[in-house]
Parts: sequence; structure tokens; C-alpha cells
Amino acid sequence: MLNQAQGDRQILAKQLNISNHQLSYVTHSGEGEGLLFYGSTILPFIDRFPKDTKLYAIMTTKLQEQKSEK
Repeated sequence: MLNQAQGDRQILAKQLNISNHQLSYVTHSGEGEGLLFYGSTILPFIDRFPKDTKLYAIMTTKLQEQKSEK
């Protein structure tokens, strides 16, 4: 789960039984930060994927970073 609007955070926290501390990871979080859910385990994560790689160029969803093919 990535950054969420306040109203959505409260609904998701109740439905997914997320603590206030865990909720802080999706409150004004940056790119590549959030919560991973694996069964009943909730893990906070920060992923600083290098932007100067071919894999990043393939995976990015940012249109302004995608190179146009000629």
C-alpha cells in the first residue's frame, strides 16, 4: 500500500487492522515507500531503485521519464 488520502487511510486502517505506527508509512510517504502485506504480516518498506538502469527505464510508469522510440 502506498501513500493514501486521509479518508482512505482511516478506512483501510480499520479494514486491514493497521496500527497508527504502521499507518505513518502511508501518510505523506514518498516515492517507493509504503507497506507490504504478506499474509498476516505487514512490513514497511523503502525502495530507492536506481534510475540510471535499463530495468528502471522499462518499469517506470512516469511518462516524462519514458524515452520515445524513433
